[in-house]
Amino acid sequence: MATSLPAAPLLAQLPSHATRPLRRHGGGAARAAPPRSVAATRRTSLRVAGVRTEGEFSAGHPEGAVNIPYMNKTGSGMTKNTHFLEQVSRIFGKDDEIIVGCQSGKRSLMAATELCSAGFTAVTDIAGGFSSWRENELPITQ
Repeated sequence: MATSLPAAPLLAQLPSHATRPLRRHGGGAARAAPPRSVAATRRTSLRVAGVRTEGEFSAGHPEGAVNIPYMNKTGSGMTKNTHFLEQVSRIFGKDDEIIVGCQSGKRSLMAATELCSAGFTAVTDIAGGFSSWRENELPITQ
């Protein structure tokens, strides 16, 4: 079973009016949520799966996020990570709340959709991706 990551360092930096807890949802389609809503969740753990490339992730990411690239850079562009579901399953349980984010929101939407199709029940996509996270001046770590 996956271990929980503390949300306290992230929540302490947000104004109280910016909080809107995420609601747990069942299977089906993933839902998108604005970065401030994601960051302000009042759960005891904030589980972020960054699906950007290793290089993008190392340039900065939400505190406590784990990197599981959805796509990998190759000589001819980008190819899907064929081990994505296996790698996610090693860290997250099917009923864990998973916040998925990429650079602009495209890859994370594909990743979130695939996770829901694979039976993950509480998947939320960060609307606008990490670019939006930065624009909202939410805390990052490198």
